[in-house]
This record gives sequence, structure tokens and C-alpha cells, in this order.
Amino acid sequence: MNIRTLLLSAALTGAMLITTTAHAATEIVDQVVAIVDDDVIMASELRERVSAVTANLEARNMKLPPEDQLIRDTLDRLILESIQIQMGTRAGVRISDEQLNEAVNRIAAQNRMSLEQFRKVLETQGQSYDAVREQVRREMIIQRVQAGNVNQRIQITEQEVGNFMTTQEGQALTQPEFHLLHAVMPIAPDASDRTIAAATAQVDDVMKRIRAGGQFQQVVESSTQPYKFSGGDLGWRKLDDLPSLFTEIVPKLSPGQTADPVRSEAGFHIIFLEGVRGLDQVVTQTKARHILVKPSEIMTDDQARDLIAQLRARALAGEDFADLAREYSEDIGSAQEGGELGWTTPGQMVPEFEAAMSETAVDQISQPVRSQFGWHIIKVEGRREEDMTNQASRARAMDYVHNRKYQEELDAWLRQIRDEAFVDIK
Repeated sequence: MNIRTLLLSAALTGAMLITTTAHAATEIVDQVVAIVDDDVIMASELRERVSAVTANLEARNMKLPPEDQLIRDTLDRLILESIQIQMGTRAGVRISDEQLNEAVNRIAAQNRMSLEQFRKVLETQGQSYDAVREQVRREMIIQRVQAGNVNQRIQITEQEVGNFMTTQEGQALTQPEFHLLHAVMPIAPDASDRTIAAATAQVDDVMKRIRAGGQFQQVVESSTQPYKFSGGDLGWRKLDDLPSLFTEIVPKLSPGQTADPVRSEAGFHIIFLEGVRGLDQVVTQTKARHILVKPSEIMTDDQARDLIAQLRARALAGEDFADLAREYSEDIGSAQEGGELGWTTPGQMVPEFEAAMSETAVDQISQPVRSQFGWHIIKVEGRREEDMTNQASRARAMDYVHNRKYQEELDAWLRQIRDEAFVDIK
């Protein structure tokens, strides 16, 4: 164990140490183990993090590193976190309670728990719910600091994306994906004619019930006599990741369709296509204008709604919609263009706006609609079917290239800020 680790271990042991003098008892509550720019890392903080890391590794049945390495690596991580939190503070990064609540709820949901169940599990593990919330807040701040600093270091050209798409890796990435449900009735290759006949009759009955409208999973699970099916949800798979038995069958299916049963050495197979993504993607695009009126300190929500209704009446009476948008719309991105939004793709707008736009016929003006931004009226000027297949493939390729570069740049950036920071390990 080196000198630095010995000092850290001593600091950890010394935390909460109680000594007694002739006059009074003196309690040493904590000790500083590192100074990081304008922040300090306390022995109690390091001890708690080491304990959490140890518990996590043990829960995953992973081998613990040597104690000195564990302490050193944990302290290094705390130093990096401190640097980034201080950067976030200087940049004014804030996580609201609402955003934090949403994040904690997502964590609970990912673990298939309600928030109350999540809290109780933490308590049974000896962890503080408030401390976990605060750690989530810190991690959210760090993610924003990283994104803000790392993304600006990344440059990706169209040529780079195109070159990636021609590689084997790129072609595999942009392949369509299929979501399959699979059921297999195990039958030995040398089964008797009587066994095969009974199995065939049962499979035919299952297929008849599915094609009569029965839900695939329910029908399969309820069919247990004389043989029982196994299998289940295969999730999203690319064609190359599917068993060879399925590769000829699956591309011919439409979502919601069940393939004819096939037999292999393992038994009888039934395949249901739950969904597909990445094939030809033709979407309905809408060309529209809008006017936005926002409630404010001098205009109540009711007043904003009344004003947008008046503007709609004026437009219906013959006034030019674009001129009204230039005069009244508070959407700084489109007001000067007469409220012009161009051609929009499904999912591009907030749900309330998109629903109202979809329900409005071409050359008509929507009823007033409320979104998180305020009150809108929407004039639909056209609709068209657009093939977005190539754009979607390039978008997936762009995301992949970006994520790969992001990790490389993140590692370089973390080394840079660590080198530039003032760090004094006690």
C-alpha cells in the first residue's frame, strides 16, 4: 500500500473519531481528504462512496479490487465529479424539483417499482432516499455539463456519414429490425407418427384460434394439451441476428401477422411479427402556418385564449393569416415569416399542436389549441406523402458516429479538465 493510500485510509479511519481531554470531550466530525479548486472532498463522503461501490460490486457477484485501488479509483471519480459540478454551478446549470422527480420516477419504473416501493427498497438496503435523489441531481448536472462541453468538440461531415454507411458495420446498423414472438412445441426428430399427428392437430388448432382473432401469446400459453409450447418474446432483431429457419419467413410477414407453422429438428415453430422498423418509411407531412399568443404577467390565460379566438375570426373573415401572424404571433422563430412552419413530419411538434393540425383540413384554420407554449391557431396549407427511408437510415448512422466520437471526446475532455484543475490530496 503506497503513502497516498495509507493517508487516505488513515483519514477514513479517523473520521468520527472521539477523543477525550481533561476538560471536555472533543469530537472530530470529519476530515478533508482532497481540495478540488473551490471545493473539498470529505473523508465521510469518500467512505460512503467506497461503501456504495463495494455493495454494488458484491450485489453483482463481481470480484472486489484491492482496497488501495478501490479507494484511489473512488477518490479520482469524486474529484472529477467535483470539477464538473463546479463548472455547472458557474454556468448556471440547475435541475428543477420537477425534472428531478421525473428522473427518479423513471429509475423506479425501470426497476419495475412504484416510487414508494423504490423508497422502501433503498431503506431496507440502508440507503437514504434523499441522498439517492441528491446523487441523481448531481449526475443530471454532470450530464448537462458534459454534453455542453463535449458536443461542441465534435464535427461530423455528410461524407463521413456516407462513408460509414458503406461499411459492413454501417450496413448492419441500418438494416431493418423485426420484433418477433416465437413459440416452439418440442418434438423429437424420431417421434412416432402418432405423436406427430397429435402435435400437428394441436398446432392447427392454435393457428385457427389466432387467425380467428385470438392474441398470439394468450392462445399459445393456454394450449398445453397434449403438448406445451415454450419460447416467448425475441425482442427487436435484425435479420442477420435471427435463426436461419426464420430469415426466409420473416421479411414476407406484415406486422400483426402469424406465419404458417414450420418444423425443425427442435419441433414445431410458430412466429408472430409484432412490429417492424427501418423498412420503407413513408410519412404524411403537413405544411402549415400558426399564430402563438402566450399568457404573461399582463395577459391571463383566458385573455390569451380570447385574443387567439378573435384572430381566428378575423382570418376567417378574410384578413391575411400571414399578416396577422407577423403582427400578433409571439413565436420568434416564425412570426417574421408570417407564421410559416414549412413541411412538418409526425413527432416534430408537441402532441397537442400536432393533434389539432392533423384534424384540420387543407386550407382550413384550426380551433384554438393550448400547448405548453400558449394558445395557437393553425392554418393547414398542404399535405403530402414523403419517403423518409433514406433520411431515417442516415439519422441512425449519424447517431452512431456521433456516439462513438462523443465517448472519445469525453475521455479526452475529462483528462483535460483534471489536468487543468487545482487538486491537493491530503
